Amino acid sequence: MINNFLPRTAIIRDIIEENSQIKTFVITFQDEKYNQKFGYLPGQFMMVSIAHHGEAPISISSTPSRPGNLHLSVRKAGRLTGAMFALKKGNVVGLRGPYGRPFPVDAFAGDMLFVSGGIGLAPLRSVINYCLDQRRSELGKVAILFGSRSPADIAFQEDFQFWRQQPDVTCLLTVDGADENWTGPVGVVTTLLDQVEIDAEKGLALVCGPPIMIRFTLEKLTKMGFADHNVWTTMERHMKCGQGTCGHCYLDGTLICMDGPVFNCEELKRQHPEELGV
Repeated sequence: MINNFLPRTAIIRDIIEENSQIKTFVITFQDEKYNQKFGYLPGQFMMVSIAHHGEAPISISSTPSRPGNLHLSVRKAGRLTGAMFALKKGNVVGLRGPYGRPFPVDAFAGDMLFVSGGIGLAPLRSVINYCLDQRRSELGKVAILFGSRSPADIAFQEDFQFWRQQPDVTCLLTVDGADENWTGPVGVVTTLLDQVEIDAEKGLALVCGPPIMIRFTLEKLTKMGFADHNVWTTMERHMKCGQGTCGHCYLDGTLICMDGPVFNCEELKRQHPEELGV
């Protein structure tokens, strides 16, 4: 019988420094047979553990349409993530999962709008690449908007280079503060929404980032004409077990690790209006 609370040993194959605060860890399970059969969906997360440093949920930023390696993009924020930043290639971590409700990617169709800030692009990166790999014929225009504190803080730059080369894909970046070499927009990411041509009535929008960014973005998307059930986001709650057992992420009748972390705006307004400030 498999113990779902027991982490599996995984090896760090590569570490990509996205910026000074975000690293992407390229990981494979030590058990090659398990690694080959391991599966997940965009929007799910893993419980990552390091000896003597605890365990924490980390979003999967790779896509199941490109099997082999698992990408976990991490922002240095606490004890576990701080310990991860000290790791090197060849070191090992413990992994449990995948957990959580994923994005319904196989039902996505029409124009798609992605809005993110900072580490919020990590789970959306999984969705974007999956949709471009597996759902492109069902999609119309794709717009990817990203906000960063400064030009030096822009993460996932190789992904933006790849996305810009794809047909009917628009990538727009903005920063809170420019440097002498920045020639792009300056301001919060919601200011970019006026520059995109997306069919809001039939389109889909995915949002992920700091809570205040999500709140104002959702308000703007509603004004643009997006239906609540076509706007998707993820909720950040510190999840301990990932399986709905400990109740640590319980919120108003919902276990975020089981019922989320992915929700559409219609569900949030009904179940968690405080998250939207309504």
